[in-house]
Amino acid sequence: MSTPPVKVGIVGLGRWAKVLTRAAVKSDKIRIVAGFSRSAEKRAAFAREMGVPAAPDMQTLLADPEIKGVVLTVPNEQHLLMAEQVAKAGKHVYTEKPIANTLEDGLKIAALEKKYGITVTVGHSARLMAGVRIIREMIDKGELGRVAFMEANFSNERALELTPQTWRWYKDRAPGGPLSQLAIHQFDVLHYLGGEISEVTSMASKLSPVGAEVDDQSMTLLKFADGKIGYVGSCWTSPGIFAVRVFGSKGLMHYEIDFGTWDTPDRLHTTSTLYIQRGKDGYAKREEIKLPPSDMFRAELDMFADSCVTGRVRELSAHNGNVAVAVVYAALRSIDRNGQCVKIADIISETKAKL
Repeated sequence: MSTPPVKVGIVGLGRWAKVLTRAAVKSDKIRIVAGFSRSAEKRAAFAREMGVPAAPDMQTLLADPEIKGVVLTVPNEQHLLMAEQVAKAGKHVYTEKPIANTLEDGLKIAALEKKYGITVTVGHSARLMAGVRIIREMIDKGELGRVAFMEANFSNERALELTPQTWRWYKDRAPGGPLSQLAIHQFDVLHYLGGEISEVTSMASKLSPVGAEVDDQSMTLLKFADGKIGYVGSCWTSPGIFAVRVFGSKGLMHYEIDFGTWDTPDRLHTTSTLYIQRGKDGYAKREEIKLPPSDMFRAELDMFADSCVTGRVRELSAHNGNVAVAVVYAALRSIDRNGQCVKIADIISETKAKL
């Protein structure tokens, strides 16, 4: 017998709430049955457009015994406050990436699992893209040999559009600019593909003409516990790109998507590129790999549904979410110290000492 879909609520009814609600409609594991925003206008508009009933207040949503979990698409600095309310009500938590605006808040969110007996799922969806999963499979099968180097880039034109009215303008709300907003996706992807990240060194620059507080270019070098190294670049003043390359002793793989289809991941496979280049073969002899249809947003919501049913944490865990944030803060410290290497363990232990 099939299991009925898990019923969840969603809080924060902006653009991303609509993206995830559309993804949930395609799932047979999860149903978004109530939405809440502090704005009555947004509640009414979301209900009309998405067909999801609006809860008049947070308390009503959390009091519904049929709702087993809550999806949070609120601003980053509100993640801890909202996650605490959800967890206290005994509901499972899904929060968009990053897990929180600061590592301190992220660790507090992780602690909610043990305190209230719930699970936390963090929406690092990029690791669920079909191309990234295939690269991991090829690594695990030994097709690339020993992996020694990885590189990734996630860039777009965001800094050319910033104004003082947008939250990404400000250092305290978007630390490092693209470092915390885009590169963090790739930090999680390379953590998934390469294992434990031990230390980083980073540099950044401010080149956008709009005059925002945040840096808008960043380059971060990663060193992994097993000795491999990697690079993550993020530019906020260029056309959009999301690309990952992995280099091994037997071959290399390259994966690149059309950033214009980010909000419609079920179409990514139609315009994405994935290839493997083996041994001493040149680029002309690369082997194109056909990408299967996939939907990273539906996949992450399905994982959340599984956690709501089983009470078990899946790979989109609070721990992995906090590793990505720790890499961001290690990179920010490195930038402040003119490129000095910073150990991830130091960032985490120093933050835990403050709790």
